[in-house]
Amino acid sequence: MSRTSLTRLVPRSRPGESRAAFGFVALDGLGLIVFVALPAILALVIGLFNVDGFGKIEFAGLHNFQLMAGDKLLWKSLGITTAFTAMFVPTAFVVSLCLALLVRKPFPGVGLVRTALFLPNVISLVVIAVMWQFLLTDKVGVVPEMLGGVGLGDVSWLGDPALALPTLAFVCVWFLMGYQMLIFLAGLQDIPGELYDAATVDGANAWQRFWGVTWPSLRPTSFFVLITSLVNALAGSLGFDLVMVLTKGGPANSTSTVVFYAYQQAFLYGRFGYAAAICGLMVAISIVITGALFALTRGGRFDES
Repeated sequence: MSRTSLTRLVPRSRPGESRAAFGFVALDGLGLIVFVALPAILALVIGLFNVDGFGKIEFAGLHNFQLMAGDKLLWKSLGITTAFTAMFVPTAFVVSLCLALLVRKPFPGVGLVRTALFLPNVISLVVIAVMWQFLLTDKVGVVPEMLGGVGLGDVSWLGDPALALPTLAFVCVWFLMGYQMLIFLAGLQDIPGELYDAATVDGANAWQRFWGVTWPSLRPTSFFVLITSLVNALAGSLGFDLVMVLTKGGPANSTSTVVFYAYQQAFLYGRFGYAAAICGLMVAISIVITGALFALTRGGRFDES
């Protein structure tokens, strides 16, 4: 087939469609600039000053960033954030992918199941935290009452330093799995059915079809889910709201993430400059990790040249 024939087969975009596309991208880009880029830059700038919230502003240079090196509580909070990320990100990834595979094909009531799984995402995370606080209250909560028959009624899910952080990670997974399920579901529906038909003809079983067809086709979608989960866990407000309502960073600072620690420095101790420097550190860590993942995986296209 000649190049001229190929050109005729490629649909040309209409001017109106191009303008609409640029309009949508421009609106999204404006939102990113106003609500993400500018606050990040402002945090870095404020980190260069001593600000107490009462009109005192003194240039401090790199002093706030130097203080972080000897702040043991900050490094402990960074370790807690890392542990929370390690528990939350892979668990939410696997659970949401399994849910997407379960509700991929239509069956009676599949719409209700999908709606029920996504429903927590339309509720304020603070309301979600209050609900789980009611469910997990020691001895009188719904969960301790239900687990009392198997000898777990006296377990303090939010009061035990060894259990508080895994409990918060579980609540985060429960909250976000419906959203990530929809992302995976969209990716699954974009996979051509002919690929599965060809694999079936070749004698591939369900497990082989998953690894040979589904998983390679889902790599860009998986990359998006991975990146957004990491950003939410490291520098987002996902864990902060739950920590603020459920544990206040306790018990024994076992759930004091970096974002919560920065909040304490700013609004409890009036060290706004130092809190901004901490937030700048988390933004830098998030950028480095995201950039490394993009470089290593080519944006989720692992095996493309």
